[in-house]
This record gives sequence, C-alpha cells and structure tokens, in this order.
Amino acid sequence: MRERTTLENALNGYKRIEQELEDNVELIALAEEEEDEETVTEAENGLKTLLADVNRRRLESMLSGEVDANDCYVEIHSGAGGTESQDWTQMLLRMYMRWADQHGHKVKVLEESAGEEAGLKSVTIEVSGENAYGWLKTESGVHRLVRISPFDSNARRHTSFSSVGVYPVIDDDIDIEIDDKDLRIDVYRASGAGGQHVNRTESAVRITHIPTNVVVQCQNDRSQHKNKAAAMKMLKSRLYELEMQKREAEAQETRDGQTDIGWGHQIRSYVLHPYQMVKDLRTGVEKGNAQGVLDGDLDDYLAAALAQKIGGEEDAA
Repeated sequence: MRERTTLENALNGYKRIEQELEDNVELIALAEEEEDEETVTEAENGLKTLLADVNRRRLESMLSGEVDANDCYVEIHSGAGGTESQDWTQMLLRMYMRWADQHGHKVKVLEESAGEEAGLKSVTIEVSGENAYGWLKTESGVHRLVRISPFDSNARRHTSFSSVGVYPVIDDDIDIEIDDKDLRIDVYRASGAGGQHVNRTESAVRITHIPTNVVVQCQNDRSQHKNKAAAMKMLKSRLYELEMQKREAEAQETRDGQTDIGWGHQIRSYVLHPYQMVKDLRTGVEKGNAQGVLDGDLDDYLAAALAQKIGGEEDAA
C-alpha cells in the first residue's frame, strides 16, 4: 500500500511540475511582449522554485536502499559538559521535530531522560513519514554548538557536543535473529521532564544486547508489555543498522569521498557567537541564518549529504 501511495504521489508531483513549467514559460513570453518586468521576475522565481523541487525529487528517486522509505528512530545523547550539552540536546530535538512537522511527518517521543538543571540527557523519537529514514540517515554523528551560555553568569562562550544516531524502523519482513540468552532486560520507573507523564509503577523497559552492548529503552506507554515490545523493535533496528555500518565501513575503504556514519564523527558546527553560521563539515554547505536552521531548515544540508553519499556509492560500484 505504501509503495502504491509513493508512486502515485511521485507521478502527481511530476505532472504538477510539468504543468507549472508550461504555465511559467508561457507567462514569461506574454509578459515580455507587454514589457511587464514585474510579471517576468515573478515567473522566473517560480521556475527557480520548480528547479529546487526537481532536484529534490531527483535525489528522492535515488533513495533506493532497502529501508530508505521506512520510518526511523532518532536518538540524541548529550556529551560532556553537563547542563550546556543537555540544553543543546533539547535544542536538537526541537530542530528535528520542526523539520518533521514542516514535511508532514509525525513524531512520537519514545524515551527521554531529563537533564539535571535543564534540557535532556538523552531522548529517542520515532519519525513517521515517506522516506523519513532516507532523508535523515546522514544526520548520524556529532553536532557541535558554540554560543554565549545562558547558564553562565559571566556570559562566557561555551562549546557543547551532542551525538545523533538515526536507525530505520524495521518491517516484519526483514528477519533479525535475536537470542533471548543474549538479552538483559531491566524495568524501572518512567520519568519525564518537569515531572510530566511520570509513571509510579515500573513500566519503563531497558534492554541490553550483551554481545554488542547495544542498549535501548522505552517509557512511552503505561504498559510494561507495550514498552517491551517497542524496545525490542528498536533493538532490531539498532542491530540492523550496526550490520549496515559494517558494510559501509568496508565499502568506505574503496571510496575517495568521505561519508562517515560513525558516532565519533563530527558532522556539523552551529556557531551562534561571535557570528552566526551553521556549517556542514562533510559537504561544506553553510548558512548564516543559524536560527532558521535550528527552526528546522535542514533541507540543503540533507540534500548535499545525500548527494555526496550517493556519489560515493556510485564511485565505488
């Protein structure tokens, strides 16, 4: 059903582009005859918008990976630095939620660990929508923030780090074998920021996969059984992504391009002081409107990283 909907949306999109192209070209021709510069400029801007749409759809057409069309989990963990990094983690959560909302995706918070004074120590969300994993998969890595700290009475500049991990939601038709003896399952009381959604029973579930030391946890539901089922689903996604990372690392050795996915890899720098700039350290894409990026304007970064990744895979083929 999803594949049919995706195909229908793509066909309708291309039909719309074709029609708008004809309309704008015809409008320019008529406006030039009447020497209407304002209308010509308006139609030319329309063509530029169409070009951006075409380029995005071209990239989407290359999202042909086995799970690119799937929903995804986004995990954000604060680095060293206490409250500073925990506040940065919450800022990143807001950024991704804004991006998802702008693209019609749904977001569900599965787990969050409140910071000591502000922000979040960690948070896991599920992003549901067409090609959610395909677009967000290149966001895995370390994100760096430079700003004047709102928590420092001396108003000094601070650097904070948070790590982001993106994993596909695995469909039932992809078989991931997990042996029960390889699991350690702990239950604990759920806790939310500001005391919200606190559950007085031990309904939250943490699962550790002993061979890989992968840890997942879920406290979204009041039911321990539902949280355990959701955590197992997350674990399958993490183990699938681990295998994909191993294959990626092997293929990386034969590439000239750098498309690292490692947790220790710093991918983007967000500078709010002494100037404003957000720069992707892999692709070189940078913008001066840092607040716009933090409000979810990520498409240029995602498209460039995806194009670089696709180019590297084609070179290795």
